[in-house]
Amino acid sequence: MTGPVLERLLSDETQTALLGEDLAMSLRPGDVLALKGDLGAGKSTLARALIRALADDAGLDVPSPTFTLVQSYDTRIRVHHFDLYRLSSAAEIDELGFDEALAQGAALVEWPERAEDYLPKTSVLIELVQHGEGRLARLSGEGAAFDRAARSLAMRDFLESAGWGEARRRHLIGDASARSYEIVSLAGRKPQVLMNSPRLVLGPPVRDGRPYAEIAHTAQSVSAFVAVDRALKAGGVSVPEIHAEDQDQGFLLLEHLGSEGFLGGDGQPAAERYAAAAQLLATMHGRTWPQRLPTGHGGFHDVPPFDRDAMMIEADLLVDWYVPAITGSPASDALRAGYHKEWNALLDRLQGRETTLMLRDFHSPNIIWRGDRTGHDRLGIVDFQDALIGPCAYDVASLAMDARVTMSPEIERETLDAYVAARHAAGGFDEAGFLESYAIMAAQRNSKILGIFVRLEKRDGKPYYLKHLPRIRDYLRRALSHPTLASLREFYNANGLLEERAL
Repeated sequence: MTGPVLERLLSDETQTALLGEDLAMSLRPGDVLALKGDLGAGKSTLARALIRALADDAGLDVPSPTFTLVQSYDTRIRVHHFDLYRLSSAAEIDELGFDEALAQGAALVEWPERAEDYLPKTSVLIELVQHGEGRLARLSGEGAAFDRAARSLAMRDFLESAGWGEARRRHLIGDASARSYEIVSLAGRKPQVLMNSPRLVLGPPVRDGRPYAEIAHTAQSVSAFVAVDRALKAGGVSVPEIHAEDQDQGFLLLEHLGSEGFLGGDGQPAAERYAAAAQLLATMHGRTWPQRLPTGHGGFHDVPPFDRDAMMIEADLLVDWYVPAITGSPASDALRAGYHKEWNALLDRLQGRETTLMLRDFHSPNIIWRGDRTGHDRLGIVDFQDALIGPCAYDVASLAMDARVTMSPEIERETLDAYVAARHAAGGFDEAGFLESYAIMAAQRNSKILGIFVRLEKRDGKPYYLKHLPRIRDYLRRALSHPTLASLREFYNANGLLEERAL
């Protein structure tokens, strides 16, 4: 097996188990980890720790597959543990259903040398050899699986430098973007959140020689999170304290704000919580935010504007991805031209409207409810690195038409009313202008989300986002009911963009 090589000195079984956790955090469906070493080298210890970390169950029974040849586990991702010691020929691996196992999840393979050339070239080889009183783990390979494993080991080094080298790591969240989050814990200390935010891969040019992420002003490094976090904290918003950072690598050790989600105990929107979040937005929108924010160490992050190009490239996701999915063919030039004409006319109406620091994804997945606190401190806010300077109405629309949960028209109205009342109480609020901006931004955001959820299925192989499409179409219909959006509504209806479709 060729490619780069990484080495880890494992002084005892605890260190071997920690390496298993590190590999578990990097594992994805289709990955193969080949565990090589003599009897007693620690392969079973490593595999057991990896599977238990995936299951988040330290007591999970993980028997050796020496006699069964394969054991399968339904953990965060389905994982299959193979032991090839008893194979009489490499061809027998087919009889074990190896290809089917990889189609379903990931594979750990002990005694991989008996598979000869049957393992994928992208397999990651972990060789355990005796080294003094301990063992040396030598990792080699090439491709995405090895790169992820290497990054996970670098995250362990970061934890070590922060005084958390022995911490237990468990997956928290990570799906729609390259960012991921873990809970790290040590006995006698409060759990922390480990943020893994690799530098953004910009992708190919899509318009005027520029990639999508550049036009949409997507944050390219973790420095944006650091800068916005510190600005929000200084502004009285409850965001995570940053305990340790490596901005070059994209690692942060953050305060764990709590484990209670923003939704009610039944997983449904709790009107009082949404009203509280709306009131927080009203307070935030009543103050002036600087556009240039320090990142520390003499650096700065300039918060980009939510300009017309960004709004349009986002709205275009509907014609780029959603339209082909519902019609079976790419959007025609005529449809695109009509779409752009309608949207440009609406975006003209936003000129001169109130702008603020816009967090961009202000909805339930990114809000922690802390019911034991008072006032705005009840709301812990996360995931704001893509913040822009844009219309105040955008974050209100993101909240009141929460993409991840069904907001009834009544709760949407109560959320909107809570915001409007708080702004009026502070004085000098243009309610009519705001409500028009709200409808425009809600229509833009939900058009974008229709495209994003289809793209996640078509491009990224994540079909579970499609279940949200009926809700997003309903939100879009609500937004388009505003009189100002009548022409856009007619365009959407004429082209079947609001019809219920099964994808």
